Amino acid sequence: MKGFILDSYALIAYFEDEPGAEMVERILEQAEKNRATLAMSIINWGEVYYSMYRSKGEEKTEEALLIMEQLPIKLIEIDKNIAYQAARLKVNHSIAFGDCFAAVLAMNMDYPLLTGDREFKKLRDKIKVEWM
Repeated sequence: MKGFILDSYALIAYFEDEPGAEMVERILEQAEKNRATLAMSIINWGEVYYSMYRSKGEEKTEEALLIMEQLPIKLIEIDKNIAYQAARLKVNHSIAFGDCFAAVLAMNMDYPLLTGDREFKKLRDKIKVEWM
């Protein structure tokens, strides 16, 4: 079975019907049929929430939150070890701290990261990326 780590970029594209939304929708459908496993850090989940809140307002964001709760995505809580790994990644690479959590999950779970965020090109020697 395929597995993917979702970056906030992927879900934001899905909810805002941006480029790559169709790809995210196909992967979500695969997960619904148990043909793919999807995971996302709770940090990146929070990024989706605040990004949508800023662009769409509270009401639309809360509606999206209800949909997110139904999606076949396993939310990964952050423990001290994951935070440590993300901090170490941040020290050595000039990428956003939230992106470090997605990258750490991709490394630890050995799943490609589904994203369109070009910042992850800086980590091409550390993670596999499925580009949207």
